[in-house]
Amino acid sequence: MASKKDTAMVFILVTLLIDFTGFGIIIPVLPKLIQNLTGGNISVAADYGGYLMAAYALAQFIFSPILGGLSDKFGRRPILLISLFGLGIDYIFLSFAPSIFWLFAGRILAGVAGASVSTALAYIADISEPAQKSRNFGLVGAVFGIGFILGPVVGGLFSTLGLRAPFMVAAGLALVNWLYGYFLLPESLAEVNKRDFSWKRANPAGAFVNIAKYPAIIGLLITMFLLYIANHSVNSNWSYYVIEKLKWDSTMIGYSLGLAGLVLALVQGVLIRFIVSENHQKLAIYSGLLLYSIVFICFAFAANGAWIMLFILPYGLAGIGGPAMQSLISNQVAPNSQGELQGIITGLQSLAAIIGPWVISHIFVYFIRSSAPVYFPGAPFIFSAVLTLTGLVIALKTIRKYY
Repeated sequence: MASKKDTAMVFILVTLLIDFTGFGIIIPVLPKLIQNLTGGNISVAADYGGYLMAAYALAQFIFSPILGGLSDKFGRRPILLISLFGLGIDYIFLSFAPSIFWLFAGRILAGVAGASVSTALAYIADISEPAQKSRNFGLVGAVFGIGFILGPVVGGLFSTLGLRAPFMVAAGLALVNWLYGYFLLPESLAEVNKRDFSWKRANPAGAFVNIAKYPAIIGLLITMFLLYIANHSVNSNWSYYVIEKLKWDSTMIGYSLGLAGLVLALVQGVLIRFIVSENHQKLAIYSGLLLYSIVFICFAFAANGAWIMLFILPYGLAGIGGPAMQSLISNQVAPNSQGELQGIITGLQSLAAIIGPWVISHIFVYFIRSSAPVYFPGAPFIFSAVLTLTGLVIALKTIRKYY
């Protein structure tokens, strides 16, 4: 049985690796593509980039609990396969988008397909013993990191063939991923743990109301939500920040994100099993949140590219807190509700991706325009540090009360 679970874990991690790599491929070229489609400067591109991320996230926010609920009824495998196929078709669509309007349409479709991440996380919860969840959720972070090593670097390299070439590469990866899953990915949800689908639970509002029956996890969910927003100073604003401050090109952006991915992969794939155990999950959460806060401030005031690259190292190390929080939360929820729970967590990520890029891009644009009271492109990172410190306070109070 253990061997089957290990094999299944490898299958789902490879599936996520290909998925994350495809997503990361388009990051370095998106600012220039937006500029080409709108005729605007980097400030205009940053503004549109925030709206594009929000459109993607809104679709993901709406559909994550729906797909999570469907996976609780029909199993994880069919939902994953449908979503992966849709993502491959969408990347092809994006590669031919003739205007900014069609780019928005494509990102919305990608958000619907990308909601399958909640199903993948539920898959991992299905096959993980309680003591293994921190490690296994950490492996997801490692795979995410590896994807962001490969994705942006490959995207930067293929951008030399044209700004749309990386989208075709991402499409190919997504469709290979679908074939891989079709032939090799087994089902993880036992028949006894399946339950009926309910629209009352599957819509975002109903899902959040239903999860209120687990009061011990609400504070940690709020902390994760604040951290998700805070991380958009990196996730959605990084390219614009380093272009404005350091005049980096797509290739250099790809290398910097590749380094971030490498550190994240090492921390969450290797170090986390030595750093985080069941007895040290709380310490990992506190340490991760505090380190995030410090590094955000360091990014804001970094004097040059060398310092930026150096600060990426502790930024990756701060990722030890996320898997520990996910493990504590998952262990509080019944097996037949894991899809719903992971749908809520993914929904929070999506809601943060609606709010975060919009707020952070506006802070960034405000502080780089000529009429700003002070020129300070690092302002979004200060905002992120404040949010993360607030999350740390909430986590401290929640854990002391319930754990």
